[in-house]
Amino acid sequence: MFRIFISSFFFCISIFTWAQSSLVNVNSIPPNKNATNVFVQALYSDSANVSSFLIQIKKEVKKHKHLSHAEHVLVVEGEGKMTLGDSTFSIKKGDLIFIPRNTFHSVITTSGEALKVLSIQAPFFDGTDRVFSE
Repeated sequence: MFRIFISSFFFCISIFTWAQSSLVNVNSIPPNKNATNVFVQALYSDSANVSSFLIQIKKEVKKHKHLSHAEHVLVVEGEGKMTLGDSTFSIKKGDLIFIPRNTFHSVITTSGEALKVLSIQAPFFDGTDRVFSE
């Protein structure tokens, strides 16, 4: 029991370190095996101007838009089909997608592994400006 506590403690410390350090290797962040679809790991923020997240998508992200911020998405692993506005296209490792504010977007994972993306959002993202399509 003590070993489980210690392991959990150091795992939590390492997550805190990812969010606070000036350097993070996104490949060193383990996948969340318990997530049923989307797992979001906060990386950095300055509480006003910008925030970044590592997002792992097993199935899909439903169509939505952000009223007050723009987003850059860099595909780190996996493949998918992204819809951005009226366009649908394939995405893969190395692709960088810019999502303007107030633009509907969604993604479906098409690879056998989870789609892993780095999301950088400006201004700071707290989830309150997300609007899902009906």
